[in-house]
Amino acid sequence: MIGEVPVGAGRAVGLLLGVAADAAFGDPGRGHPVALFGRVAQSLEKALYRDRRAAGVVYTGLLVGGTAALGVLVERTARRGPVLEATATGVVTWAVLGGTSLSDEGAAMARLLEAGELEAARERLGNLCGRDAAALDGQGLARATVESVAENTSDAVVAPLVWGAIAGIPGLVGYRAANTLDAMVGHKSPRYREFGWAPARFDDLLNLLPSRVAAVVTAACAPVVGGSAGGAWRTWRRDASAHPSPNAGQVEAAFAGALEIRLGGRTVYGDVAEQRPMLGEGRTADAGDVTRGVELSRLIGTVTGALAAATAALR
Repeated sequence: MIGEVPVGAGRAVGLLLGVAADAAFGDPGRGHPVALFGRVAQSLEKALYRDRRAAGVVYTGLLVGGTAALGVLVERTARRGPVLEATATGVVTWAVLGGTSLSDEGAAMARLLEAGELEAARERLGNLCGRDAAALDGQGLARATVESVAENTSDAVVAPLVWGAIAGIPGLVGYRAANTLDAMVGHKSPRYREFGWAPARFDDLLNLLPSRVAAVVTAACAPVVGGSAGGAWRTWRRDASAHPSPNAGQVEAAFAGALEIRLGGRTVYGDVAEQRPMLGEGRTADAGDVTRGVELSRLIGTVTGALAAATAALR
């Protein structure tokens, strides 16, 4: 206790403030801390890179561990008072969330697809994922967008809030550091197949709980956007494990069932083509489903923010 106010109250209020700031302002402008972290990570990679897993373990430990340690220092300082704790938690939550940016990109894709501007949509898809969009038609672009919105709703919204509720500021910044490293070096290119193993596996571990929370919240929110709660639940339980990712499949399957569409199929990243399992059993996605997927993503962020704040307060 600090005076008559529980310590957890500052964290809970801060999480709500961060969610509200992200909804109102989107990502912070110039000098975004995630971009700064990325530059530090690139510099350290130049010094530590070896085509071995052990080098990747050291790289990941230094960056994620160092960031989490900085978060511990900030949180200990902020605990001098509940207002300071709420403010610090709110600012950090705002910095690590990506919900509004994700929704804006998804909505832009929906508008382009509705207008039939496929070439512009192909160029824009790169803002959401690293897929080769050159050969995608309108339905392929819609499917890729819904899948990316679903996966990033878990990664960029639900997971930071889950770890913020559990571990406060260290959880927020430590998770964002690990997830950023996975995006930077966690892919299976020749350069990063070994070096990127550690950040990829660590990110998988950190997302085991949040991805499943995201799937449950997706099912709960589905009726609000005209979707099916039962379909989301059934498709999640039936199809998620077939996906090659232990986490992306959870929320993608839930989105497919919620929107009553079919996701999965041939997916191309650069020179690598994968045949993903089919998720759901409805029709093929279209521009309208992208719009509903974006609405669902926004709602999931709001509900998860409330749940995270309640969890922090109870803890």
